[in-house]
Amino acid sequence: MAFEQEFQVAIAAARQAGQFAQAEYDRFVPIPDAPASISTHVDQGAQEIILQYLRQAFPTDALVAEEATPTLQQAAGTSGRTWVVDPIDGTRGFAMKNGEFSIMIGLIVAGRPVVGVVLEPIADRLTAAHVGGGCWVMQGTAEPIRCRVSAQADPSAGVMVQSHSKPGKPPKPVVTAIRPQTVVETYSAGIKLARVARGEVDFYVNDYQGFHDWDICAGQALVEEAGGRVTQFDGRDIDYGGPESNRRGMIGSNGVLHEELIRRLAGV
Repeated sequence: MAFEQEFQVAIAAARQAGQFAQAEYDRFVPIPDAPASISTHVDQGAQEIILQYLRQAFPTDALVAEEATPTLQQAAGTSGRTWVVDPIDGTRGFAMKNGEFSIMIGLIVAGRPVVGVVLEPIADRLTAAHVGGGCWVMQGTAEPIRCRVSAQADPSAGVMVQSHSKPGKPPKPVVTAIRPQTVVETYSAGIKLARVARGEVDFYVNDYQGFHDWDICAGQALVEEAGGRVTQFDGRDIDYGGPESNRRGMIGSNGVLHEELIRRLAGV
C-alpha cells in the first residue's frame, strides 16, 4: 500500500518524541497566563528527535518545521517530498499544563498531504492516516479503530471546535456567521482536526490569515482519509509551500456541510 513505510516511520518518530514530551511535561512548572506565542525547550527537543528520526529513514527528503533547530538548518532535501513537523502544537496548553497539545507529523508529495500523524501524549491517543490506507485512532495499547467523519449535514445543528475564547468576550465572527448548535474549545489545531476525523465534532474553522504549513498538514491528511474535506474559506485548496500571506482562513469538515460553511463564511 502506498506510503505504508512512511506511515510507520512517522508513527515511530511521534511516539519517541511523545515520550520525551511526557517526561518534560511531568516536571514542567505551569505558566497559567502563557501567551499564544510561547515556545519552550520541549518544542526544540521534540523537533530534533523527530527530524533526526525522519532524516535517518529518508535522507533525501526535505524538512519543514516550526523551530530553528540544527537538523532543520542542515537539511537539504532533493526528492520532491517534504516532511512537515509541528513538534508541540498547542504549546500554550503544554505550558498551562491542561494537556491540550499534540505532536504533528505530515508528509507532502506533489503538493498534497499523503501521511498524517497527530499524537496527544497526555491522552495517550494517536490518530494517523495515509493515502489509500484510511484514518485510524490508537488509544493506549488498544487495537487501532478506523475513523470516519460525522454525517451531520446542517451546520446549525452541528458541533464546531475552536480555540479557547477569552471569558466575557462576544462570540467570534465565524461563530456568529455559522450559528452552530454547540461550540467546544481546545488548544492545538492537531487535536481539532483529529476530532473532526474521528467524528467527534462536525467542523473546525481557523480564521487566521497566513497560517503555517505545519499548523494544518498532518491534520488535513487525517480528515481527508476519514472522508472529510479541508480548504480555505473560499473553497480553494491549501497551497503548501506557497506564500502564507495569500491564505484566507481554513475549514476542516466532514465534507457534507462544507459548501454551506463556505457560503456562510463568505462575508467574514
